[in-house]
Amino acid sequence: MAIFTKPKPLFLFFLILSLVIASQCDDQNPQGQDPQEKFQECQQHCERQQEGEQEESNNPYLFESQRFKSPFRASHGDFRILEKFTQRSQLLQGIEKIRVAVLELEPQTFVVPHYCDGEIIFVVVRGQGTISIAEQDDKNSFNLEKGDVFRVPAGLIIYLINRDKKEKFFVYGLAKSSNAPGQLHEYFSAGAENPESFYRAFSSDILESAFNTQRDRLERLFELQKQGIVIKASEEQIRAISEHASQTKGKTLGPFNLLKERPLFESKFGQFFEASPARFEQLRDLDAAVGFMNINQGGMVLPYYNTRSTRLVMVVEGNAQFEMACPHFGRQGRGQEHRGKRREQEQEEGDVHYQKVRGNLKVGDVLVIPAGHPITFIATGGSNLRQVGFGINAQNNKKNFLAGKHNIWRNIDREVKELSFNMAGREVEEIFQKQDESYFVAGPEHRQQ
Repeated sequence: MAIFTKPKPLFLFFLILSLVIASQCDDQNPQGQDPQEKFQECQQHCERQQEGEQEESNNPYLFESQRFKSPFRASHGDFRILEKFTQRSQLLQGIEKIRVAVLELEPQTFVVPHYCDGEIIFVVVRGQGTISIAEQDDKNSFNLEKGDVFRVPAGLIIYLINRDKKEKFFVYGLAKSSNAPGQLHEYFSAGAENPESFYRAFSSDILESAFNTQRDRLERLFELQKQGIVIKASEEQIRAISEHASQTKGKTLGPFNLLKERPLFESKFGQFFEASPARFEQLRDLDAAVGFMNINQGGMVLPYYNTRSTRLVMVVEGNAQFEMACPHFGRQGRGQEHRGKRREQEQEEGDVHYQKVRGNLKVGDVLVIPAGHPITFIATGGSNLRQVGFGINAQNNKKNFLAGKHNIWRNIDREVKELSFNMAGREVEEIFQKQDESYFVAGPEHRQQ
């Protein structure tokens, strides 16, 4: 009599997994290749792919676009702010006072007047708008376009409009908190709910005395506006708000256009523009920088690092892959505990190890690049890549390239190269001088064609 036993779940799992992998390999198996060899290759490919996905999901430096949240209601646009950096990882304590945000306005709309308790740097990445700044004894308005960089000191009341009839207006912003690290608050004077007017926090008798106005009229004043922070405006209202705006750029208070400056470096595969605190007074006391990096389709920026500045890179257009060398980031997750302890022991004993941090970037994603971390970006997806970067601790920062015609090794003695690599100095120099392009070059896929 035959005896049948119930298959164990673990055995069934591996049996099904093997059949799935084998079926995938059959579709791609060239004639004449040993099936067992192809099966092993496919297994290794799946393991590498799974490992890469795990590395990306555990990456403390990558903030995908869904990590932005909208604190206010906005019917005709959106204001999104990224979570605190230290909420994701304690590796980012050095930028705990910094937040980044995105403002999106539909055509012919208006952001109600407000002020913030932090210093803000705005960068216009698309469209045309106008910003107005109200101080105790003065008012200034400036027309804005793509590439404009604008500093707003803490506590100044601002309001913005999108003066275009068809195109949306996009602004990326960096803010540095003045009070508790990473805690930023906007203060709105108009509004009934989400946002609520801060006037409503005062007692009615206080407001009556302050405004010399009856309570019922004050209640109407602070209860009628329920459209949120972004309001649709008429063409006449837009024209009236923007007609006295200044076109002058480069003033101490006003904006400057970074894309109209000369690129810091460029090649046929890309460009990099940067506004440093040494050149632009608006950025000096914040010790901040702003940069635009454009990489043409299929191109890549040669590996480089920033000497003292941490960079916050935001994707404006296109898609990218990145790889970065990091001495801090160890693998996390199940199955990594033993190796993690071993790595800690190795580091305590003085061994040096750099983890490869890699991932994919799309529009709206943010990547933190700590100072000193070598990195490269590759434009993928068959389109050009455009990024905006904010630099923290930017004073006296340098970009040092690690490959290419202008790589930093060209300024190191041949004898030092020979001793460092345990190879003939002439051969080391041949390798480092083989790439005759600078800064931006053809990426791996483009190069293979």
